[in-house]
Amino acid sequence: MGFSPFFFGINKKVLNKRADKLELLRIAEAVALEKSIDKELIISSMENGIAKAAKSKFGSENDIKVLIDRDSGEIGIFRKLIIVENPENSNIEISLNQAISINETNKEKKIGDEILQPLPSFDFGRIAAQTAKQVITFNVREAERERQYNEFKDKKDTILSGIVKRLEFGNVIVDLGRTEAIVQKNELIPRENIKAGDRMKAYCLDVRREPRGQQIFLSRAHPKFMEKLFVQEVPEIYDGLIEIISSSRDPGSRAKICVKAVDTSLDPVGACVGMRGSRVQAIVNELQGEKIDIVNWSEDPAVIVSNALSPAEILRVNVDSENKKLDVILSEENLSKAIGRRGQNVRLATKLMNYEINIMTDQEDSERRQIEFKEKTENFVKNLEVDETLGQLLVAEGFSSIDDIKDASIETLTKIEGIEEETAKELIDRANEFYKKDQEEIKKRIEDLGLENDLIKLEGLTPGMLVTLGEKKILTLKDFADLASDELTGSYDIIKGERIKIKGYLEDFALSRKEADELVMSAREIAYKDWKMKNGKKETNIINFKYKKND
Repeated sequence: MGFSPFFFGINKKVLNKRADKLELLRIAEAVALEKSIDKELIISSMENGIAKAAKSKFGSENDIKVLIDRDSGEIGIFRKLIIVENPENSNIEISLNQAISINETNKEKKIGDEILQPLPSFDFGRIAAQTAKQVITFNVREAERERQYNEFKDKKDTILSGIVKRLEFGNVIVDLGRTEAIVQKNELIPRENIKAGDRMKAYCLDVRREPRGQQIFLSRAHPKFMEKLFVQEVPEIYDGLIEIISSSRDPGSRAKICVKAVDTSLDPVGACVGMRGSRVQAIVNELQGEKIDIVNWSEDPAVIVSNALSPAEILRVNVDSENKKLDVILSEENLSKAIGRRGQNVRLATKLMNYEINIMTDQEDSERRQIEFKEKTENFVKNLEVDETLGQLLVAEGFSSIDDIKDASIETLTKIEGIEEETAKELIDRANEFYKKDQEEIKKRIEDLGLENDLIKLEGLTPGMLVTLGEKKILTLKDFADLASDELTGSYDIIKGERIKIKGYLEDFALSRKEADELVMSAREIAYKDWKMKNGKKETNIINFKYKKND
């Protein structure tokens, strides 16, 4: 944010009465033109700066006002005085008679009015001149920053282009013409070779008022940057014939974008690729060779995930829309393709769809189903006291828990071949009896485990969840707040090149990632409030919540 040489001509010589008064106006005009600021604001800043310098000469207790003639540049220095009947402070008060003696025009004034008393001109010393210049410089800079903010606030969420001016501690300063923007180190594409003088495109991430430093924040790593490049390169997207649904990126390595054809006659993937890949290649080049997978959107999540995990061939997909979970089943030879290097492919697909994707082989799925079927059957046999055949029949008909039996109607159960009305009624009665007894046992178990009341009262945690948490030695609200969401729902990790399933504390309760996030965040909010009440308004030593990066 440099200033014109004219600006720094505001020195002792110019401020003194001996100087050419028109020089001030020329300086104001030059600075206003250079910085695209209103000339009147520059002159007002000069008046304020000179007034501050004058206070050091005449005393800070005086209310000094400076007026610069817009035509001649003549500087007038005045003291503001209030007309009172009996003046007590000569620095700020004056009688009406004294006011008239200063100027005959003050005859029209009355008690309570202000007058301006001319003060003698003086030679500005070095310190006074420096003080004036500092005030003017500050006001001009603030005006420039406000102008920059107003000019660029509507350009948020767009692509901006500029010249790389310099590099500062890994951050890139970009000259946008009339202002500068910053691309922070973490918003750059990894391993990107950038040097001063390069032309750069970037996504305008944010425009905000900052007391110091840059106000415009750019990004080349944000998924929106890729989306905006597609808008520029693909006319069908720009015209609204093709819609971008979502996108995900691993900057510098790989990206996925999901597109939908508003005009059903169009092939959205083909339009984005272009003739011989010309359109997508231009975007790949801008993203430093980042590979882009273009996924065709569908109303069926199973179809989208099949497209998103390409080139892996999917055998089948089990969709849990309520909990936003997908079980993707494929052959052993396609497992590594679906997962990708270090889990990259499935991670990007997860972000693209906003679904939790669980990848398994056909054999693993079969084993899992057999185990689940056996566990559910044993649950019915043991707790409802039915024979194994009836238990298997109930599981086969879609009843997975005793709660399902408890909430079922007699008509629903009698539709199952082999179950009569009397049997159905008995099953429902036994389910209700078991539920009541189970709740009492759970309540006692919670007490025995020693869970704190704050954790028990946390909305969203069922008694069964509380027992499980207690058995894992998670007894307080702070203990729960320290957890990451994937510690509750389960996750996958790459260990020695193999994708290993890590079971979550509450995985058996069909808790979705979103629900887990909401539970943890609500616990953190309560825990933080409680801590603040105990420690006052101190802002240090805040609870160290641990965050675990999701795969």
